[in-house]
Amino acid sequence: MFDAVFQALFSHRLVVFQQGEFRFDLTTGSLVAATLVGAIMAAAIVTYRRVGGKGRVRDRVVLTALRLAALALVLFCLFRPTLVVRAAVPQQNVVAVLLDDSRSMQIPDWNGQARGAYLTEQFGTPDGPLLQALSDRFLVRVFRFSSTAGRLEAPGSLTFSGSQTRLGAALDGARDELAGLPVSGIVLVSDGADTRDGSMAEALLGLKAQQLPVYTVGVGSPQLPRDIQIDRVNTPRVALKDASLLVDVTVTQTGYAGRTITIYVEDEGRIVGSEELQLPADGRPATVQVRAAASEAGPRLFTFRVAPLADEMITQNNARQALIDVRDHREKILYFEGEPRFEMKFLRRAVADDENLQVVALQRTADNKFLRLEVDDPDELLGGFPRTREELFSYRALILGSIEAGAFTGDQLQMIADFVDRRGGGLLMIGGARAFGEGGYGGTPVADVLPLIIDPNTRASEPGDLARLQVLPTRAGETHASTQIAATEGASAARWRDLPQVTSVNAPLEPKPAAIVLLNGTDERGREQPVLTWQQYGRGKAVALTLQDTWQWQMHATMSLEDQTHENYWRQMLRWLVNGVPGVVEARGAVERVEPGEPIVVEATVKDKAHVELNGADVTARVTRPNGGTIDVPLEWSGDVDGLYRGTFVSTEAGTYEVAVDASEGADIVGSDVAFVRAGPSDEEFFDPTMHEGPLQRIADESGGRFYTPETAAGLAEDVRYTGRGVTSVEERDLWNMPIVLIVLMSLMCAEWGYRRAVGLS
Repeated sequence: MFDAVFQALFSHRLVVFQQGEFRFDLTTGSLVAATLVGAIMAAAIVTYRRVGGKGRVRDRVVLTALRLAALALVLFCLFRPTLVVRAAVPQQNVVAVLLDDSRSMQIPDWNGQARGAYLTEQFGTPDGPLLQALSDRFLVRVFRFSSTAGRLEAPGSLTFSGSQTRLGAALDGARDELAGLPVSGIVLVSDGADTRDGSMAEALLGLKAQQLPVYTVGVGSPQLPRDIQIDRVNTPRVALKDASLLVDVTVTQTGYAGRTITIYVEDEGRIVGSEELQLPADGRPATVQVRAAASEAGPRLFTFRVAPLADEMITQNNARQALIDVRDHREKILYFEGEPRFEMKFLRRAVADDENLQVVALQRTADNKFLRLEVDDPDELLGGFPRTREELFSYRALILGSIEAGAFTGDQLQMIADFVDRRGGGLLMIGGARAFGEGGYGGTPVADVLPLIIDPNTRASEPGDLARLQVLPTRAGETHASTQIAATEGASAARWRDLPQVTSVNAPLEPKPAAIVLLNGTDERGREQPVLTWQQYGRGKAVALTLQDTWQWQMHATMSLEDQTHENYWRQMLRWLVNGVPGVVEARGAVERVEPGEPIVVEATVKDKAHVELNGADVTARVTRPNGGTIDVPLEWSGDVDGLYRGTFVSTEAGTYEVAVDASEGADIVGSDVAFVRAGPSDEEFFDPTMHEGPLQRIADESGGRFYTPETAAGLAEDVRYTGRGVTSVEERDLWNMPIVLIVLMSLMCAEWGYRRAVGLS
């Protein structure tokens, strides 16, 4: 609409003024006429000065200004204003047309039809309106693109089946194809739904370097009237077998505000979890935690799905998949206790049946004498608490019970801090007479790691008053994995309210600014204190549990013998404590999924037993393809990140690829790890399914082109003529005869006449 009105008033399209050069075409006749107009302007000034007694000063000023403006416009026309433009010579220049052939063009939001119908209508036949308009002026080269660009052999051969859209790769491909030809510009027709990983900056730099403008046409609606989409699922890469996963699922929708939906979790087609969610206002994301059971070991493909709703325009974005490596092995935890007490006994009993947790207990029985339980060999912990980093770092988590700081050397205290910071392990301190401030940890490296503030001036002291506490989860604790003690989130919150009181002998401590309180305890006077707090510290996590007798949740008179609350709590706590703790070798795919035939990049982080990055290791990946065939892929040090190695192989078929990475240093084996990567088509094209104006506008702006919609694209071919590229000719466009000039001149004359009548000077 704007372009049509502008052209009607100014005789030419806006792009002509933007690209052209303005000048006056002066002749002897125009100079003589200009002199005459100047004399008339002077006479007008004199005339209005002589009517002094007949009007106010303001009236004379207004009338003089209107008369002078009209005469100035006449003078402007007499100077013969001209616009000089460089226009492409017909049929001497090339224009590349890039047509989006991806699956998102099947979305039916263009006049009730699929987006691809617009491309078929305009470019599907030789007499398509836009194709015909371009062909009348240029030599047109038509390309189709999804992940890459290729020549379109026949106008009607678009299939709209590409599983990816990579705008940058398409622009680079077309630019390379037309290198050396006189190119006036590139026309890109797409919905802008770019599914690439990375930035488009490199492609835009190439376009700007060649001063090659791109004219983009955005097809589709900026907002769908009815759609629900699973935006994101936040799953761990690795989980222990029989783990209860708490997965954050984010959903957005339009057209279904206030509806209640159910999110289902499927493990290879078997439903393993579900959660209801009430949808918020249109466009607002909603996040809900969904509980799912990881009961089968191996690479498991979890699907998070919402059933299609009535009249939903797209259903392909109602599900997202995540590949989780469910591992069936034992995570080794060291528990160091300073005295015999029930807490250790019942903690070990709680996890005794969990085949994926191994709690190695070290209990001091006298000076330099220790009880060792669940050790793997007779020499393990023979001298007490580990004295080397290699020995301590072999565990995935560390529990400190009622053991004073004085029981450790200064180097051992620093080792504990490094265990969390550098090794990435989990540290849990349990309340007791010799824990926290009462254990003299103030001012030690361990105090720096813990999530509670321990005054460095505090020294070891006798235990404080016994506080009886009713424990309840905080808002954060209601949804946290470590505090889920029942089958559902609601049942877990209700169960916490029914548990008996427990006690603490440690003085209440304030949480650090970055710490998260999961459980609070309320004493008999109504005073509240944090009893379970954690924080991220370096690569690992540190947890403080100030209670000394959680075993009461098993043995209190009100608890039945069949009650599993205590067992559930400690299993969930220890599984969370070891979750995400890295090994000496960590293998992964650079991306979780690729298209069949695309390269798969394998990455591995390699460290020695003290968790110091190794740059000189020999690292190899043994890849097992879906058909059972294997290949060896050498991994090379990246050169920019310590301990990071990369290698690449090509996915030859759809399915799951197992990548087993082994690292060695000389004759010594460093370690190994396994990762899994999928190859297969995805529905990524249907996520964020609206027309993305931002990327298309950016491409047009930074390359010197223009952005259009189907409603404004009629003048595209005419605009491309004036890029100034390729074989051009100089054209002069007169501006004195534009309709806007006559309209303004008549308006000024009418305004003067009307004002004179209004003030009585006619």
